[in-house]
Amino acid sequence: MHTQIFMKKHGESDSIKDSGQPVKTTVDWFIFNSAALLLVSLVIAILSFPESSNLVIGQLYFFVTTNAGALYVFAAISVLTFLLWLAFSSYGSIKFGEVAKPVYPIFSWCSMLFCAGIGASLIYWGATEWVLYYIDPPFGVEARSDEAIRWATAYGIFHWGPIGWAFYCLPAIALGCSHYIKKTPTLRLSSACAPILKAQTDRWPGRIIDLFFLIGVISSSATGLGFGTSVVSSSLSALTKIPEGLGLQAAIIIVATTLIAYSVYKGLEKGILRLSAINMGLALVFIAFVFIFGPTKFILEMSLFSIGTAINEFVRMLAWTDPMERAVFVESWTVFYWAWWLAMGPFMGMFICRISEGRTIRQTVLGVLGFGTIGCTLFFIVLGNYALHLELTGAYGVVEKVVETSPSAAIAGMVALLPLGQFWLLFLAVIGLIFMATTYDSASYTLAAGATRTLNDQRHPARWHRVFWAIAIGALPISLLFIGGLRELQTASLIASLPILFIYILLGISIMKTLPDELKKR
Repeated sequence: MHTQIFMKKHGESDSIKDSGQPVKTTVDWFIFNSAALLLVSLVIAILSFPESSNLVIGQLYFFVTTNAGALYVFAAISVLTFLLWLAFSSYGSIKFGEVAKPVYPIFSWCSMLFCAGIGASLIYWGATEWVLYYIDPPFGVEARSDEAIRWATAYGIFHWGPIGWAFYCLPAIALGCSHYIKKTPTLRLSSACAPILKAQTDRWPGRIIDLFFLIGVISSSATGLGFGTSVVSSSLSALTKIPEGLGLQAAIIIVATTLIAYSVYKGLEKGILRLSAINMGLALVFIAFVFIFGPTKFILEMSLFSIGTAINEFVRMLAWTDPMERAVFVESWTVFYWAWWLAMGPFMGMFICRISEGRTIRQTVLGVLGFGTIGCTLFFIVLGNYALHLELTGAYGVVEKVVETSPSAAIAGMVALLPLGQFWLLFLAVIGLIFMATTYDSASYTLAAGATRTLNDQRHPARWHRVFWAIAIGALPISLLFIGGLRELQTASLIASLPILFIYILLGISIMKTLPDELKKR
C-alpha cells in the first residue's frame, strides 16, 4: 500500500513496523560527527582569525576560478545536454514509483520545487544583478553603455535559467533511479552511485561521497542564507532606522533558523508544504504589484528584449570561457553560479526526488527545467527592469547605491519608492524571511536524511537530527558575514562544489546503468 514519502497518513513517529518488527532510525555517526566537527572547526577558525581566514578565502577563490573554471562550463553543457536527451528518449516514459498519479498536484509540486530551490537570494539578485554586469560587462563591451544594458539584463536570466536547474535535476533523476526503481531504502548520494560503487557503497568510498554531500549543503546554505539575510536586514533597517550591521544580521539568521527548526520538526505536510504555498502566493502578489504599479510599459518592452537576447545568445554565453583572459567576468559570475548550483544540486536532487513520486522522468526533467526557469525569469524581468527604469530616468541612483553601499540597500530604496512603500518594505522582509525558511528547512531535512543509515518510504530522519541541522546551518553564514561579504559567501559554495563536480560523473553513469534494464522490464 502506498504511503507518502515524508509523512505518514496519520502522523509521524520515530519507528515503523516492518513485518511486525519496529525499525528505528539509525544515524551514521561517522558522517554526522565528521560534518558537525568540520562545521564547528570552520566557524571557530573564522571567528578566531578573521584576517587570516579572509586571506585564505581570497586565495582559494582565485585558485578555483582561474584553474577549474573551464570544468564548470563543460559540466554545464554536458549536464543540460544529457538531461534533454534523457527526457525525450524512450527512457523519459519511465515512472518513479508505482502510484497511479503524482503524489503532489502540480501547484504544490511547483511551489515546493521553486521555494526550496532559490530562496531569498532570487530577490537579492533579481533586482540588482544587472548593475554589476552594467558596470563591468562581458565580451569587452563598453561599461555603462546601451550594449552593456543589453547583456546585463540577459545574463541574469541565463545564470538563473535551465543550466542551474539542470544541476538540480541530475541528482534527482539518479536518486529516483536508486530509490524508486532499485527500491533502495535510503536517500543517500552514495546509494545513487551504487551501480558503480557496488560493494563499496556502504564502505569508505560511499561514505566519503555522503560526507561531500553534507559539506556541499552546509556551504551552499551559508551562501544563500547570507544573501537572504542581507535583503531582510536592509528592508528592516530602512523601515525602523536601525543601523545595518552584524548584530541585526545575526538576529535575523537566529529568527530564520528558529522558523526552519520549527518547520522541519513539524514535517513536510505541516511545515515545508504549508510555508511553500504561503510564500509562493506572497511572492506572486509582490511581483504583480511591482508590475502593475511600476513602469508597466517599460517592463514589458524590456522583458521581451531581455528574453530575446538570452535566447539568441544562449550558446555564446554557455560556451564562453574567455581563453585570452582579458577580463574576470566568467570567473566572477558564470563559474560562481555553476559552482553554487552544483553545491546545492545533491540537496535539491534529494528533495525533488522525494516530492516527485508518480511522475515520469520526462515530466520531472521538463518540469524542473521549465517551471524553475520561468519562475526565476519572472523575478528578473519585473524587479530588474523596475530597477533599471529608476536608474535610467534618474528617479533613484540604483547603480550608485549598489556600488557605494550594497545591493540589498539598493533594493530597500527601490521598494520604498513604490506606492505604500513602508508596507512593502515590511512585506519584503516577511517574504525574504519565509523564503529563507522554505529553502533551508528543506536543506535541514536532507542533511538529516544524508546522515541517516536507515530511511525508507515511510520514514523521516529523527526529529532531533533535523532540528540540529536547522540550527547548525545558521552558524557559518554569521561567521562569513563577520569577516566580509559577497566574496566570502561566494567562496563557500565554490570550494564545496569542486569534489561534487566529479560525483556528477558517477551519477550520470549510474543512471545509464540502471535505466536500460528497467526499460526492458516494461
